Amino acid sequence: MRHTVHVASRKAPWKFLVRIGINAQKLFVSQDYRNAGISRYIGGVCAHLPGIPGDEEFLLYTNPQVREWPGVTGPRLRLSPTRLPTLSPIMRILWEQTVLPALAIRDGIDVLHCPLNVLPVASRVPVVLTIHDLTFIRYPDRFHPAKQRYLAAFTRYAARHARRIVTDSAATRTDVIEAFDISPDVVHVVYPGVDPDFRPIDPDNGGQGDTLAAFRTRHNLPDHFILYLGTLEPRKNVDRLVRAFAGLVRQGLPHTLVLAGGRGWDFEAIDRAVIEEGVEDRVRFPGYVSRAEQPLWYSAADVFVYPSQYEGFGLPVLEALACGTPVVTSATSSLPEVVGTAGLTVNPGDERALADAIASVVTDPALASALRRAGPAQASPFTWAAAAQGCVLAYRAALGKNLGGSTPELRSTFWKPGTFSARSVPGQVRTQ
Repeated sequence: MRHTVHVASRKAPWKFLVRIGINAQKLFVSQDYRNAGISRYIGGVCAHLPGIPGDEEFLLYTNPQVREWPGVTGPRLRLSPTRLPTLSPIMRILWEQTVLPALAIRDGIDVLHCPLNVLPVASRVPVVLTIHDLTFIRYPDRFHPAKQRYLAAFTRYAARHARRIVTDSAATRTDVIEAFDISPDVVHVVYPGVDPDFRPIDPDNGGQGDTLAAFRTRHNLPDHFILYLGTLEPRKNVDRLVRAFAGLVRQGLPHTLVLAGGRGWDFEAIDRAVIEEGVEDRVRFPGYVSRAEQPLWYSAADVFVYPSQYEGFGLPVLEALACGTPVVTSATSSLPEVVGTAGLTVNPGDERALADAIASVVTDPALASALRRAGPAQASPFTWAAAAQGCVLAYRAALGKNLGGSTPELRSTFWKPGTFSARSVPGQVRTQ
């Protein structure tokens, strides 16, 4: 199983039997805007890999900014930072296609995990590929044409050449199988996790209450607001959320709508909706929200609304649930898998249904209280330790190792197709 090409000058021989290489170019351990999305995924999984019993050791190929990771690296997990300027997308792509396959051979890698849709065409070792979503195929007009063509072509090639594929949800698994016409046996569902600091804050608890109050004061937040947190772009249906909110304002709703996050593709559509609906004084744009403060934003809100048209998973929904914040989200793609029966789901194309769901939460204290209790329970099985375990099983499957009777899907046990039933609100879509 071991490769015969090694660097003769390696200082410390590794002690384990199987060596897993991970393309961690998108990993950042800082608390700035870079540590979001794919960085959170790579970091969450990799931080827990050393805790999974087994014969594996892990080598992370990182960008030049990540030269150390205190508290995580050790005998089973090490970093190999590049000196090349791979923070540039073009340089990163060139590195992935030319340097990475050579490094995998040099370092005796048994399985290479590529966690963002693309693998090196020249790879000579088995690859486990993570595909998070197929937005670039489902909504090609929402991408720069060159980027869309690159992702569509290289993801198709990668899916057909990877030894195993990991998806964030059963919905994305189905999309991948259908879009690329590949065997269901090689596609594994491994749900992402939620960080432990996303948890309920009790405003009546002295210390927690003071922290939340200070946060509200620091950001000059109103007593009651509706929160969206994520990229501001039409695919997320934020413009439709603005219009649904405006209808509630005209009916006397006193809340403010807070749209937090960076501006994405065609964010001008959101600005137009705010102006056309005449709610400029009721909608706030705090911009990028630091990772450290995200749990406070969720906890301060009356309801979290995430009406995205399509998601490979929907991590903000999981984080809001974990914080005990009532959630209104879409009854499409992967989102019903995340929210289960702990939130309200609606047709994302129906503004009236969206407005009704929001109103039902903010005007019904009993419903809001029930959702606050249900959220953390729904979120609790989604852990990074479980995600790391799922990835390790995929690595072993790629090597043809005995999984002890596990099914090829490695489907998590806390969500099964056909068991979801949506809570009924006016205009809501039921998913079975």
